[in-house]
Amino acid sequence: MVLFFLVILISTINSCDEQTIKEPILATEVMYIFPEESEPHEATWLQWPHHYQYGIDFRDDLDPTWVELAKELITSEKVHIIAYDETEKSRIIALLNAQSVDLTNVGFYIYPTDDFWVRDNGPIYVYDHNGNLVIQDWGFNGWGNKADYADCNTIPTKIGQDQNRTVVDLNSIMVNEGGSVELDGNGTLMACKSSILNKNRNRGMTQVVAENIFQKYLGATHFIWLDGQKGLDITDQHIDGFARFGNSNTIVTMNNDDLLAYDVLQSDIDKLYAAKNKDGVAYTFLKLPLTQNNVVTTYGKDLGYKGSYCNYYIANTKVIVPIYNDPNDVIALQKIQTIYPNRTVVGIDFRNVYANGGMTHCVTQQQPKER
Repeated sequence: MVLFFLVILISTINSCDEQTIKEPILATEVMYIFPEESEPHEATWLQWPHHYQYGIDFRDDLDPTWVELAKELITSEKVHIIAYDETEKSRIIALLNAQSVDLTNVGFYIYPTDDFWVRDNGPIYVYDHNGNLVIQDWGFNGWGNKADYADCNTIPTKIGQDQNRTVVDLNSIMVNEGGSVELDGNGTLMACKSSILNKNRNRGMTQVVAENIFQKYLGATHFIWLDGQKGLDITDQHIDGFARFGNSNTIVTMNNDDLLAYDVLQSDIDKLYAAKNKDGVAYTFLKLPLTQNNVVTTYGKDLGYKGSYCNYYIANTKVIVPIYNDPNDVIALQKIQTIYPNRTVVGIDFRNVYANGGMTHCVTQQQPKER
């Protein structure tokens, strides 16, 4: 039987103040629900690349992708841009103005960051048992102490303070990056053990304890666990690179050969293809190709590996898909369009971002609408 963690919520502050809940406290069952990505958004969060960590060339190679992201997203919802400082804010505004991007739907937040992977370090928005939208601040340690993270780890709390929103502090409960977990909006969570039950994140944590935590804080009651591979990449194989819930009954992934080429274990492929939802019903699969060729950046670097299209982002009226100047771009866009008939599927060149390990889903984070 799954055990619930128990808490008492104690609040002596008025509703206008930002509230931080330290977990766990003791005694009353609390459940939070993570809304599926396709549910209505208030906004999308972006952390803009800067030069303070990796240099000007690094930043300049990435700017065009963020400009295109902002341009596409503002027609769908608000865009909250995190800029490192006021100087960076002014630079970003100049970039957007140069491409005639309407700033009406854009808001800026000034927070120092180490990097731009807001999916992994940013706020996780969930609904509490009263239907209130709150922020969860999960632990973030630079993918197992592989990168600097001190500034990025503060982002959820800072956003909560600026939005006067309750922040549920989970830093002492679990290290958990947003890209590590996929939820179908109907109680099923899919993840690789390698990026969660790993001594560089959660030393000694058992699968049962992890499931208890996910049940309480994300509303997951059914689990699809793949083993994954520790040390394969900086994330220790996040699930969202190769398997996503396209909707409550569809898993978007690849065919067997392409998954093997993407370094997914055959045993994990078998588990993925056999996956069923919490009611025991098998999922439908949409299988996207890898790129036909190895990805080559705009500055001519051959990455030596192919690109995945699974790491897309679902906005209110659009689906933003990473593309790679490859013949299979069109095929992937057409396939994804079939499961989102009421959204426009848009491809954005992500070659230079992919050189740093991630794609569209990794650099976006949704803020759902208030209920």
